[in-house]
Amino acid sequence: MASVQVAMARRLSLRSLGAWRTVRRFSSSSVPSREPLLFTPGPLTVSGPVKQAMLVDYGSRDKLFLDAVLEVREGLLQVAGVSKEKGYECVLMQGSGTAAVEAMLGTAVPKDGKVLLVINGAYGHRQTAICKYAGIPYETLVFEDSEPITVDRVRQTLRASRCSHVSLVHHETTAGVINPLEELVKMMKAEFPDLKVLVDSMSGFGAYELDMTWGIDFAVSSANKCIEGVPGFAYVLCATDALKQTQGNARSLTMDIFDQWANMESTGQFRYTPPTHAILAFKQALVEFHAEGGMDARKARYRANYEVLAREMQKMGFEFYVPEACRSYCICTFKTPEHPKFHFQTFYNLLAEQG
Repeated sequence: MASVQVAMARRLSLRSLGAWRTVRRFSSSSVPSREPLLFTPGPLTVSGPVKQAMLVDYGSRDKLFLDAVLEVREGLLQVAGVSKEKGYECVLMQGSGTAAVEAMLGTAVPKDGKVLLVINGAYGHRQTAICKYAGIPYETLVFEDSEPITVDRVRQTLRASRCSHVSLVHHETTAGVINPLEELVKMMKAEFPDLKVLVDSMSGFGAYELDMTWGIDFAVSSANKCIEGVPGFAYVLCATDALKQTQGNARSLTMDIFDQWANMESTGQFRYTPPTHAILAFKQALVEFHAEGGMDARKARYRANYEVLAREMQKMGFEFYVPEACRSYCICTFKTPEHPKFHFQTFYNLLAEQG
């Protein structure tokens, strides 16, 4: 037994030494002096202090890390206009935004339930794929990807169906369409009070208003979107009563939101290896979010960027794909020009050369 302990101690110490030597070797590494500006929906360009926050190594049980987890959970509820005291919870889930959507669908919808998937883009269609893989009963209501979801069609479909849950995308990343979330949720809760409402607000939360008290039961988003953190985890905002009803529903061990929440409540920890550096980065990103002025200020910055982009792209002859009435100021889609000299890859390469 002693020899095993010595061998383990030696292995651990050598791993630490190897990591230290690696840091020394790459301390003046080949990171480019000018980082590119990322204009993709996410991951996106993050601030220097957010990057700096990741230069600390915490263990999964360190008090400073557990404090950071709690601070992030409470901070996200604040952005959604609610709190634990008001009957809401925030559950952090390792992985991508899609992992959180899959966790939400797999945990919220019981084995004898059925979910209406309201779709107006690729991310709604991805929910169909998730339900097929997990064996979750579902129906679909499909709109064009350049159109918003309409209240009347959702109402008519729900009246004709026997769905226990409905799931929709708040801000459809595919083409940059913003759906009328508040109006949709309030209609559903008024006319179908037992219906559970699930929302994918991946690329909208933090830049478009989302208030859980409208009647949203579950909403998911990701660390690397409008709060401007780095990839590594996503989060689920839940009405506590709705969350407590999901015990035993999950189709996956690692994506069981109820079990993840129960463990966080009892120990403060993730069940499995936490994304420590991404959490620390996100904690700093939340500080910067509020220092900037919260959602109103972030919305104003994004809108100002949109107005410059819209004006200059239209000057060059580009046409928008999405009508202005439902067009996002976070994501813009343009029609490919028909001019014979336009080549997308050339356009892309020239932008990349300018960072």
